[in-house]
Amino acid sequence: MIYGIGTDICDVRRIQASLERHGERFAERVLAVGELATWRARSARWPERGVRFLATRFSAKESFSKAIGLGMTMPMSWRRCEVVNLPGGRPAIVLHGALKDWFEARGLRCHISVTDESDYAASFCVVEKD
Repeated sequence: MIYGIGTDICDVRRIQASLERHGERFAERVLAVGELATWRARSARWPERGVRFLATRFSAKESFSKAIGLGMTMPMSWRRCEVVNLPGGRPAIVLHGALKDWFEARGLRCHISVTDESDYAASFCVVEKD
């Protein structure tokens, strides 16, 4: 049974402006530890890919927060929600701490899709209840 659906579109230029304004602190606020390492590596080699990576993760977390119905209120937080790529490349959500406990207590599971094209990153999330 579907518990919730969320979607988000993010202007990559807005993410770039936030990085220029706040520096690495912006990425540190949004990204989990594993994502932050990937972002730093991509940004060092291809700065544009680093910005797109951050934009897709920002969008995915926004759509996930909408699908679970919490928005950005506890236990949902940017860093407790991590977007990883499975071995075949498919994106997946990995939760941490109180958010993981909240999610599992409700018997929920998540499906996420992310994409980016020139100036935009977008995501779509479906959360199901077992």
